[in-house]
This record gives sequence, C-alpha cells and structure tokens, in this order.
Amino acid sequence: MVQNLANLEPRPALGPLDGRYAPVVAPLVDYFSEPALGRMRLHVEVEWLIHLLSESALPGAPIPNQAECDYLRSIVSSFGGPQIEELAAIERYTAHDVKAVEYFLQRRLREAADFFDGETCLTELEPALHFGCTSEDINSLSYALLVMGAMERIWLPAATSLCDQLAALAQDHAGLAMLSRTHGQAATPTTLGKELAVTVHRLRRQLDRIRADEYLGKFNGATGTYGAHVVAAPGTDWIALSRSFVEKLGLTWNPLTTQIESHDWQSELYADVARFGRIAHNLATDIWTYISLGYFAQVRGQGTVGSSTMPHKVNPIRFENAEANLEISGALLDTLSATLVTSRLQRDLTDSTTQRNIGVALGHSLLALDNLSRGLAGLDANAAAMAADLEANPEVLAEPIQSVMRAAALAGVTGLGDPYERLKELTRGQRVTQAQFTEFVGSLGLPPDDEARLRALTPASYTGLAEELVRRYMTESG
Repeated sequence: MVQNLANLEPRPALGPLDGRYAPVVAPLVDYFSEPALGRMRLHVEVEWLIHLLSESALPGAPIPNQAECDYLRSIVSSFGGPQIEELAAIERYTAHDVKAVEYFLQRRLREAADFFDGETCLTELEPALHFGCTSEDINSLSYALLVMGAMERIWLPAATSLCDQLAALAQDHAGLAMLSRTHGQAATPTTLGKELAVTVHRLRRQLDRIRADEYLGKFNGATGTYGAHVVAAPGTDWIALSRSFVEKLGLTWNPLTTQIESHDWQSELYADVARFGRIAHNLATDIWTYISLGYFAQVRGQGTVGSSTMPHKVNPIRFENAEANLEISGALLDTLSATLVTSRLQRDLTDSTTQRNIGVALGHSLLALDNLSRGLAGLDANAAAMAADLEANPEVLAEPIQSVMRAAALAGVTGLGDPYERLKELTRGQRVTQAQFTEFVGSLGLPPDDEARLRALTPASYTGLAEELVRRYMTESG
C-alpha cells in the first residue's frame, strides 16, 4: 500500500513557499502566518486597553500604572510556542479567532494577581477588554500593521536592492553598444546600459508610488457609528479617541466605514506591487532573450547542471523562475485588489479568507525578486557578440543618412530627392554592406562636414545620447 504522506510527521508542505522555497520567504512568516496574525491581534487589543483606560474614556475604571502596562505588553512580546498552542486551543472552542484572543487575554488578567502578589488593578479590567470593538476593529489594524511591516522591512528593501543592482549594471555598461530590435527586427542601436536604465527608471517610479501608499485602519464599532460607545460613556469624545489610537499605532485613520475598513488602501497597494512585478517580468523576459542571443554569458552561481542531457547548456533558470513567480504573484495580487474593495451592504466575510492569502502573493513576489537578483549577479556581458551583431546589420545606418539628407535639404542643398524613398530603394528587402552605404553617401553631394560625419559612422558608434542618458539619470540610490 502506498503510504499516505499526510500522516508523516512533520507533515510535508503543501505549497512551494512552505517547502522548496521556504528559506527565501521565511522572513514573511513573522507577518503572514496564523501565529503572526494572532500576536498582532493581541498587540492591538492590549494597546487599545491601555489607551482606553489611560485616556479615562470609561469614567471610574481603574488606570493601569507603568508596571501593569509593561505586564500587558509582555503578553505580546512573550508570545511563543506554548502561547500559540494555547490560543489555537481556545479558537477550536470558540470557532472565532478574534474572540479567542479576548479569552486568552482574560486568562492573563486573572494570572496578574500572582505576578503582582495580589496588588494590581488588572484583575478588575476584564469588562474593558475588547470594549466597543467589533472583530474588524482588531483585524483592520492588525492587517494594516502586518502589511506595513512586511512591506517596509522585507519587500521594499528587496525591491530597492534589485533596482540598485540593476542601476549599477546599467552604469557599468552605459557605453556598450548593442543592436536594438523593434518588432523583433534590427533597429537603431542603443547601449546595454541605456536599456537596463529604462527598466530601472520604470521600477523606481513604482517604488515611489508604493512608498507613498497609505495603510488605513478603523476603530468605530459594529457598523462604524460608535453606537455602543456613546450609550456606555456618552461624555467621551469617541471620534477623537479612535483617531488618536489609530494614529498612535502609525496608521492612517479612516473616519467613515461600515463594519469593515473599506480595504481600498490594500487594493491600491496590491495594484502597485503587481505593476512593479509586471515591469520586473518584462526584465526577466528581456534578459532571457539577451542570453539566447549570446549578449550575456551565465558564469556564476547558476548551478553545475544546465540540462540533464546536454552538458553545454546553462539554462537561464533564475529568470524563468522569476517569470513564473511574478505571474502567480500578479494573479493573486489582482484577485486581492479586485475582491477586497467589494462588500455586501455593511459587511460580508469574503475579505477574511482573501486576506489570508496576502502573504502568499507577496511571497511569490519576494521569491521572484530573489531569483532576479541572483540571476543578474551571474551575468557577464558579451561585448564581442554585441559587436558582431552590430557589424552584421549596417542597414540600421539608413536612418541617420536619411536624417542628414533631410536636414541638408532644409539648409538649401538641392538634388537630394526624397530621402526616405531613396533609402528605402537602397535597403528594403536586401542586405546592404557598409561599403555600399559609404559609396551611397559619397554620391549625394552633401556638404563636406555632413559627408565626413556619415562616412565615419558605424552601427557601433550610432548610439546617440544613450551613454549620456545613463550617466545623467542613473545612480545606484535612485
């Protein structure tokens, strides 16, 4: 009988992020695992309890001193293996994840008497736990803090590092002439550095958008009206208290919501991350193509086996892996972005399931960034291959010759005819050598300076201001 792998201990990972690629995405576990979500909910509940009482929002309620606040916060900082199991056990009983957090905290308040040898107000604070809250008050702040932390500490540093790495490569090859291919055909030459710089510029624009994205939270009760708050403590300025609490956590306060925070900020963020990923996907496919053309040699860190049967090959696996993971990430981010902005009336629970996949979407994105970085680190530009390609395609000089003829005609030179038609007749449907171009230029009757400039021109020297553009607009730090 075939063994049931689900019965193995430890159980094999179902997905690649928790299995094959776990080392790369491991830092995200601190933000998007169930224990991470539980710990952040505890943090929000504890900080709300302290804020609520410290601001005397509930007349007559005890106000915890510094030592008692430290005790409450230690519940979060000490949250580890045993506590994770305990919270999971409570949730199995409650069948409600946020209510389980409240019960977990109740136990800690009851244990405070032993910690303080009986001298503490914490044992009196159970009625203040989760006061005025709906689950989404806790969840909206928890998810916002988790996403913000993951973006600022993990994803953005990785994306920024990739851009800096690519910018350095662009600078190194700012003047390395390369044949362009528009519509897949030989076109006006450029430089390798300039083409890489275009991608850096695009990616950095998206990073600027992502850094400017807001992280919103709500804290206004069951349907966003502060209904229970006002009835329980009508003298408290609940709107001001809500705002100060959300902003104290480092988030942007959303004043108008239903039961749920509207998640528009999440939709905006994930759309921006997905767009960054699509530009990075474009990079992966272009580099893959340059490798296939021989413009790049893969020389370091690519593994000792390229093909199981063809020893000469070094497959561009880093770029193919990045390509696939960016497609998966983009699809998930699109789904998150589209789904999270919709809600039935005052709320439904589609967002609860959807948000549990944020880490998966960002995990595939992070994995792609890692593969792109490792792939770029293993490349050497093959200047000889690029030079040979340029030399084999002198027809790209038809453009500058035509342009000089146009300028000369405007300056009063006669007898040039229609520049475009003459160059089309010379080049279209046939191969033209450098010598033929030189002969053609000599037959035009151009001013001496124009003729000398065109005679000296080669595909390798016809790169315009490409190098200057890189030098002027590209730095490692952006």
